[in-house]
Amino acid sequence: MTAAIEFRAVSRVFGDVRAVDDVSFTIESGEFFAMLGPSGSGKTSCLRLVAGFDAPDRGQVLLDGQDVSNVPPYERNVNTVFQDYALFPHMTVLENVAYGPRVRGVAPPERAARAREMLDLVQLSALGDRRPAQLSGGQRQRVALARALINHPKVLLLDEPLGALDLKLREEMQIELKSLQKKLGITFVYVTHDQGEALSMADRVAVFNKGRIEQLAAPRELYTRPRTEFVARFVGSANVASAALARTLVSGAQPFAIRAENIALLSENAAVPEGASYAAGAVVAVQYHGAVSRWQVQLDAGEVWSALVTEEDSRALHGLNVGTRVKLSWPRDAAVPLADVS
Repeated sequence: MTAAIEFRAVSRVFGDVRAVDDVSFTIESGEFFAMLGPSGSGKTSCLRLVAGFDAPDRGQVLLDGQDVSNVPPYERNVNTVFQDYALFPHMTVLENVAYGPRVRGVAPPERAARAREMLDLVQLSALGDRRPAQLSGGQRQRVALARALINHPKVLLLDEPLGALDLKLREEMQIELKSLQKKLGITFVYVTHDQGEALSMADRVAVFNKGRIEQLAAPRELYTRPRTEFVARFVGSANVASAALARTLVSGAQPFAIRAENIALLSENAAVPEGASYAAGAVVAVQYHGAVSRWQVQLDAGEVWSALVTEEDSRALHGLNVGTRVKLSWPRDAAVPLADVS
């Protein structure tokens, strides 16, 4: 089966900045694909190259096996949903959704029927006569989705679409977006800097850094088996040991990462479980997060590491507080080897 999208050694340069630096990857038809990374990492530049808003300086961008590197946006079977919704304030919700078919010359009765069908799909069928200003943020986002989907694009591009929503609504929309994508079966390409969004919705995630892809994998693999220091720190904020620290802690020179939830916090005099490694240090901060607390420990070896401690375990640590000497212990198989750490 031909890939929905393919990048072949694509680069995009702005002056001295290599926004996209020799990037190659494929996105399968019907896949929910996330591009994850901090600002300036290259993810949005890649999205613009798919949409046709920009063209590569080198390499090829393919849609359904066809090179579209120099094809204008209106000739590509893709559509984009932006963070700011980009709705027309003077039009009703129904008119906004029907705008695409209107531009294509579809007769008024048919485009109105199609718009009503799309509003029903996003559960806004009762709001067709309202203006965008009369809607909540989540409702405006649904209208933007309906408008982007009405012309049945092969690929839907989503550029930080939930960034303007509050946390609870964002989480609700994540569920709705994933459900909608499965129902429609079209390819979603989702750009975000929020690891939670990427991990919860995507089939695969490409983690971008400085114009390149650091790792491309399924969410579970990204989280449990990060390959580089950047991925380990950016996806889930793991504790990272450089080669020098590894030599101090475990007598090995291979850099490694350990998730905070895999570390046990022990009192200074407690015995370390058999088969486990440990590091000694002093507590420098305790952050309460409800079901768990994050304990930050300044290791004697120099780094500050974190351990996630459940409420039940916190009660067993009565008397430990900021300044207390402790041990951090972890099973040896919980240490994930990394490429060289700077």
